[in-house]
Amino acid sequence: MKKVLKDETGKRIHPYVPELCEELRKGDVDRREFLRTATLLGVSAGAAYAMAGKILGEPVVRQAMAQSQKPGGTLRNAMQVQEMTDPATFDWTEKSNQARHVVEYLVETGPDNITRPYLAKGWEASDDLKTWTFNLRDDVKWNNGDDFNADDVVFNFERWLDPKTGSSNIGLFSSMVDEVDTGKKDNKGNPIMGKRMTGGAVEKVDAHTVRLNLNSPVLSVPENLFNYPTAMVHRRFSEEGGDLTKNPVGTGPYTLDELRVGEICRLKKRANYWRGDVFLDEIRYVDLGSDPSANIAALASGQADMIYGNLVDVSQLDLIERLPNAVLHQVTTAQTGVARMQMDKAPFDDIRVRQAVQACMDHKSVLDIAYRGKGAIAEDHHVSPIHPEYAKLPAQKRDIEKAKKLLADAGHPNGITITIDIGNTSGKWELDSMQAFKEQCAPAGINLQLNVMPSAQYWEIWDKTPFGMTSWTHRPLGVMVLNLGYRSGVPWNESHYSNPAFDKALDDAGATLEVNDRRKKMEKVQGILQNDAVIVQPFWRAVFSATTTKVKGLKLHPTLYDTVLHRTSIES
Repeated sequence: MKKVLKDETGKRIHPYVPELCEELRKGDVDRREFLRTATLLGVSAGAAYAMAGKILGEPVVRQAMAQSQKPGGTLRNAMQVQEMTDPATFDWTEKSNQARHVVEYLVETGPDNITRPYLAKGWEASDDLKTWTFNLRDDVKWNNGDDFNADDVVFNFERWLDPKTGSSNIGLFSSMVDEVDTGKKDNKGNPIMGKRMTGGAVEKVDAHTVRLNLNSPVLSVPENLFNYPTAMVHRRFSEEGGDLTKNPVGTGPYTLDELRVGEICRLKKRANYWRGDVFLDEIRYVDLGSDPSANIAALASGQADMIYGNLVDVSQLDLIERLPNAVLHQVTTAQTGVARMQMDKAPFDDIRVRQAVQACMDHKSVLDIAYRGKGAIAEDHHVSPIHPEYAKLPAQKRDIEKAKKLLADAGHPNGITITIDIGNTSGKWELDSMQAFKEQCAPAGINLQLNVMPSAQYWEIWDKTPFGMTSWTHRPLGVMVLNLGYRSGVPWNESHYSNPAFDKALDDAGATLEVNDRRKKMEKVQGILQNDAVIVQPFWRAVFSATTTKVKGLKLHPTLYDTVLHRTSIES
């Protein structure tokens, strides 16, 4: 019989943890990857840090006392105010920032990329990573007085994985769904396949325990539960209207007091929050429009205390740094933009055309021109060097002769004219990127025409246009992005990419515990996507936020999640 390892509290330790400790000792994994993997396998963050310190011989560092923070006051955050009807279908970080103070998550992935318990007090993974047991806190109450329990968690999973909901979570939790024939045919007469939750995939064990039964092993289950559409709504959410703004029941520290789209979202501190008191009496998101200059002016004049990151344009960093009452915050991220081609739409249904387009880009030049070099060049596979599973591939090089030959072989010896749709956003970096790319394409005979449209109009067609420039937010894992955006048949697969070999390789990588083995498998995943050339990805961008000097305790999250505003204070 296999021996079950336990810690000093009697809690089971996943059998890979001792091996992971040995890999850290030998230098086969670094400290960051050790901490991330150990915590995913159920080791508490405190215990994981202690393990790493002991193995590496690091001295015990006592946490410095936080700067004095006083309760009370109102924080005014300049951010576009959006509708926030249904957290399961959120498609913008701004929506989740408004809502996350009302509804909360089972886990929280911090700025340090470590995933910690939140509404769940802990979890255990089976040896084969196919069974995940989440133990829920038993002291959490919804703001309507109901107890938070397993019925709420089961309800959310069932709703996310129902294709009628239209949630992007169905891509993240692909190991809990089956592919089924919808009974419909495409224009070629082929059956249209859909996805549906596997029977028994989510199981209520008792009032405060939920078990997930996967079809295939996955390491990143806890991290997936902090993706912004995975906020927990009340188990009666659907029967009570399915609209958070009309029935704002949540477990969070604030309640929704007022929401006017395009104007203001006002949140007020609730009494008897389960985690204890919070500093701010009120959080206001104030929509001052998308012009960065107007938002900086509001900060300078004292009309705003904070500017949301996507409203801080890289061209205005020097101006912010010169303001006497301003503090500029910067964080390294996997935020990016992809010029993606739909592989089932002409002329992009020919891989040679896609590869020709891809071969025209000088990534470093685009980064320097469009983003002042404030980031890192990308490699056309949407996995960032800051992702823990990233595998370094040979650098992409601009090759005009290769592009010309590919076009000629594809039947375009005299070149080709293509149009890319671009949303006119506040930061302008997407447009500047494609303007630079247009000039790089010309010598190959590719006439790249730019169709600039209002941002709202672009997001109506972002997954329909044959060629579009789409911004993507940071996620802590490359596999998370790939499951959301490139797995066959998932809702956010804007390129209509479908390659069974890619799907299988992605499954293999996501199921692999051993760090270096997983990185080797990711090299295959990244290589397949890069070679299939459904995206041209210029760069990874650093992101910024700005606050007044009155704001205390803020630590910027790479996804621009406002996870710490209830831990932030403001001086009067």
